[in-house]
Amino acid sequence: MSDAVNHFTHGPLTPALAYLMSCMGSMLGLRLTAQAHASRGGTRVRWLLGAAISIGGTGIWVMHFIAMMGFDVPGTMIRYDVPLTVASAVVAIVVVGTGLFLVSYGKGRVLALLGGGLLTGLGVASMHYLGMYAMNMSAHITYDRRIVALSVVIAVVAATVALWFTLRVKRAVWITAAALVMGVAVAGMHYTGMLAMMVTPMTEPHPVAGADALDFLVPLMTVISLITLTMLLMVILSPSEKELHEDAELLARLELRRRTAQQLSYPAPVAQPTHARSRRR
Repeated sequence: MSDAVNHFTHGPLTPALAYLMSCMGSMLGLRLTAQAHASRGGTRVRWLLGAAISIGGTGIWVMHFIAMMGFDVPGTMIRYDVPLTVASAVVAIVVVGTGLFLVSYGKGRVLALLGGGLLTGLGVASMHYLGMYAMNMSAHITYDRRIVALSVVIAVVAATVALWFTLRVKRAVWITAAALVMGVAVAGMHYTGMLAMMVTPMTEPHPVAGADALDFLVPLMTVISLITLTMLLMVILSPSEKELHEDAELLARLELRRRTAQQLSYPAPVAQPTHARSRRR
């Protein structure tokens, strides 16, 4: 890493906000997957899609670019390639969604969990480095391959643990604890990947193409965050898995009582003895 690079231009503000957003997105995503496991058909698919947007969009992508707000290279302006930045958001949501669907419909099998964790981890790492590649600056950028490999390993392990949480965690207190752990893992992967970056400013700066972070990233992050908050309200107003189970038990008891009452009101006809029928003849 070049001495010219500063990852904490605004002090602890950006890492703290990034961690907070990662935890919030992870927490909502875990809550949505719990709803998905208690649902069937199209409803289950919609909950999983919401979880993918929450974890991939807010928990990972928004976290990444909030942290990037604290990244600065003195002597050069940093701008962002719009198509690549949008593509990185799509990658994050798609790979997380794929992992969630694999694990959810794989019924918790170890092979499905490991495969989903590997795919999701590699996708998250791809999103991270695609987002970094989207930065344009008047400088030469290289990477330490050993640290890059370490960040990929962290991403795969973190993704596998996160998918395991989606299968096991259902209560609010455990969802909160799991989200805090996931936030640490995502932030750890991000700053490990940033540590691999080495920046050498050009002696003769040239114009930098792309969009300014305040003009492009902030509105985009705001939109994704509003979508996340909307889904948070939806899941708060939706019944929990425990409530759905209790409702199902109540309906089953009511149906049993209805059938019992119906049988008592209309008793079955008593069969006549065989010898009584033969006398009539």
